[in-house]
This record gives sequence, structure tokens and C-alpha cells, in this order.
Amino acid sequence: MAAVETIHVDGVWQAAVSGAQREVLDPADAKTLAVVAEGGVEDTDAAVAAACRAFDQGPWPGTPVAERAALLRRVADLLQRDRETIALIESRDTGKTLEEGRVDVDDVTNAFRYFADLAAGESAGRVIDAGTPDVHSVVVHEPVGVCAMITPWNYPLLQASWKIAPALVAGNTFVIKPSEVTPLSTVHLVRLLAEAGLPAGVANLVTGTGDPVGARLSEHPDVDLISFTGGLISGTKVAQAAAPTVKKVALELGGKNPNVVFADACATAEGFDTAVDQALNAAFIHSGQVCSAGARLIIEESVRERFVAELARRAEKIKLGRGTEDGVECGPLVSAQQLDKTEAYVASALAEGALLRCGGKQPEPNEVRPATGYFFLPTVLDQCHREMRVVREETFGPILTVESFQTEDEAVTLANDTEYGLAGAVWSADTARARRVAARLRHGTVWINDYHPYLPQAEWGGFGKSGVGRELGPAGLDEYRETKHVYENLRPSPVRWFAG
Repeated sequence: MAAVETIHVDGVWQAAVSGAQREVLDPADAKTLAVVAEGGVEDTDAAVAAACRAFDQGPWPGTPVAERAALLRRVADLLQRDRETIALIESRDTGKTLEEGRVDVDDVTNAFRYFADLAAGESAGRVIDAGTPDVHSVVVHEPVGVCAMITPWNYPLLQASWKIAPALVAGNTFVIKPSEVTPLSTVHLVRLLAEAGLPAGVANLVTGTGDPVGARLSEHPDVDLISFTGGLISGTKVAQAAAPTVKKVALELGGKNPNVVFADACATAEGFDTAVDQALNAAFIHSGQVCSAGARLIIEESVRERFVAELARRAEKIKLGRGTEDGVECGPLVSAQQLDKTEAYVASALAEGALLRCGGKQPEPNEVRPATGYFFLPTVLDQCHREMRVVREETFGPILTVESFQTEDEAVTLANDTEYGLAGAVWSADTARARRVAARLRHGTVWINDYHPYLPQAEWGGFGKSGVGRELGPAGLDEYRETKHVYENLRPSPVRWFAG
């Protein structure tokens, strides 16, 4: 097979040093979608070395912020130019619907434009009043240096943009490793960076697996920051590998997110319809493969049966199929491994006493659902409790568990009874109660009477084992900067501390 050049080092596309390759599968039919280079330690070291040279000797860190911001805006324009192409790549690679792919491209565009505007609108530094006119004191921000980025398979383009945009506008160089399962949109994005005029060596890409590529990036002594989005177990390994070099570490490690519904939210026909619809959206968009998925429905007991019955009825009508087909509402799971994991979670839940209200198995194949695809029916599991694995662990599949409560305090206790703390929602017609509960939830994002929207201006990240650090917002830019205090004595004179 001819060499596949999906590794990008110092401005050059190349094959893996070892010549190794990997097939990327279409999750809708398990057929080969593309072939990419399978990088290793040598490729990773070369990419880090290129990023070091670009940072230490290249023009990018010293480029005026206005020019760096202008490049990000050019990238945003190129993303919109290629919107349909990238959306199709993302849909076929991840299994999500084509419309979800389009939304992802638009969100990525917004992220690049937001960070361009944020950085360009900042002042040159924060002047500090030293208490004397003889001192000029200022706090400035400088780039961290060489940044390593490891991104997940569910939102490969979006998660790459949340790291790349702030890193670049801050003046850093980087090496990115996308998931080996869904690398194709990241390859396209790196091509757009070069087209926009980014100097060689600033953006480097190594396609390959977590071990060895991600492991090497985490431990590499010349990497100044590692930003990882993915699972808790892998994130822990990243932090452990990074610890000896005391590099900056940012981790977004998913969540087990509560969607709390009070009975008063369902008091009207419109309120009931909206809460049910949003519960479906919370749990089953992208087949539940979302770190912020509302996989735990926590509902007031008085409306539980009515709510869950309608929820299950609608879930059974969700149209599954290849994401590029018209009318399809949910695509397949991303891989055979994810399908096996989903089946195992449902089996364990049933063994532990859960009541299956709908789904719980693979669907029958049809013209838009090949038998070889990784499809699983949207599943609602009632009568769940916190001792169940399916309630405690992040399933990353189309599984919604149902728990109930009778008091506000009980609802808050259930919602916070998780080692994660990424996101959650509260539904209530009582504004005071909704805000009171939101204030008590230990989660990084809390929606009131909504689920899933986010803003690039607002920080994203979690409490507890959902990770450390924040993406998006001003804090998302600060992750990629070091703070320096410059103290200038305008009238130096001897101190005379020592008599001699």
C-alpha cells in the first residue's frame, strides 16, 4: 500500500517513520472509510522538536496579537468555505448526522472568531499601582510554549478548536493527537491552518494511538502544557505521566450528568411536552456520545410514570440510520468497542433490577441501517438507583436512567451524588426554586429549563473527577498563557542594606 501522509511536522505532510498505517472505519457499516499513518515515538519526538524550534526561533510567539487574531479569522472563513465538506467528513467518521456535523463546523467557526476578538480586545497589560511615581509595574501575559493536545473521538473537530484557537492566539506552538478512531476532520483543520498562513512548525499533527503517541506527549520534557479531553482512566494516566516534568495540565474527563425535573415544570401541556422533548435531546443526541449528556433523569415521583411512559414512547420513534441519510435522527455508535460497552451496561442494569422501558438492544437492519453497523436502540431504564454501575459510570451510549425524588433536598442530594461534576439541569416553573437548586448543584455548567447549549464566551469544565482547568471563555485563553510581573524602577538608587 502506498505511503499515507497524515502526519504533519514542520510544515511537511509525511508518512509514519515506521511506515505503519491504520484503517479508519465507517461506523454505519464497519467498512474502511480512510487509511491514515500510524505514528509512533519517533514521529512524536520529531513533532515536538519542530514545535520547539518554531517557538524558540520562529516568528509566531513575537507576532503582534492583532496579526495572530487576523489569522484565526481567516481560518474561520475557510471553515465556512469548506462547511459541507467538513460536515460530511465528521458525519461519516463519527456516525453523527450530517446536520450535527454542520452545527459542529459553525461552533468551531464561532470559537475561532471568539478567541480572535477576545485577544485582540485586550490591553497590553495590567498596570499595578506601586504606591510611588518612581516605579512602573505591569502584569503581562506570555505564551506557555509548546502545547500538546489530545482530543476525543466524539467531537474531534470541536474539541480540537477549543484548544487550538486559544493556544494560537496566545502565541504558542503545538502538537495535536486526535483520536485514532476519528482523526479525519483534524487533518483537514491543520491543512486550513497552513492555507491561512500559519508559519511552518507552529501546528504539528501526529495521527496514532494513545500509547505510544499520547503517552509520549504527556511525559515529554520539552512539552510545556498538555491538554487532554477524554475518559477518566486515560486522563489519570496523562496527569501521572506529566507530573515528573511539572508541566501545566488541563483535563476534561467527562461527566455523569443529572437532568432534574420538578413536577411543576410539567403542570401545563406545553411544559410537559417541552420537558419530555428536552430530556430526549439531553440523553440521545449523537447517540448519547456526549460528555455532557443528560444520562440521569431525576424526576419528581408524582409525575414519574406519566413522564417516563411518554419519554419511552417517543424514544421508540427515533429514526436510526446512516448520518448522511435524510430524516435520520441518530447515527450509530462510533465503534464495535463502544457497542459492546453499551450492551454490557444494559445487561448489568437489568441484572441489578432496572426496568427496561424501551430499547436495550441492537435494531433490525434495513436499507439505511446495515447489519454490520454499530447501531443501538435508544434505551430508557426505569427504577434505577445509585448502586448500579449504569448510574455511576459514564456510559457514552444511548442509555437514559431514571431515578425519582419527593423533596427538593432529595433532588439535590441525588444530583450531586456522583464523582463527576461536568454539567446538569433543573426544570421548574418556580424561578426561585430553579435558581436555588442550580446554586446548590456541584457542576461546572448548570442549565435552567434547557439542556445542552453552550457559549464560547462562557467557561466549560467540571468539578470533581470531571477534570481540572477550563476551556472557552477568558479562562480558556488563560490556560495557554503564563502571567509575568514586570517591575521597573524609574529612579534606581543604592539600597544601603549592607554597611560595607
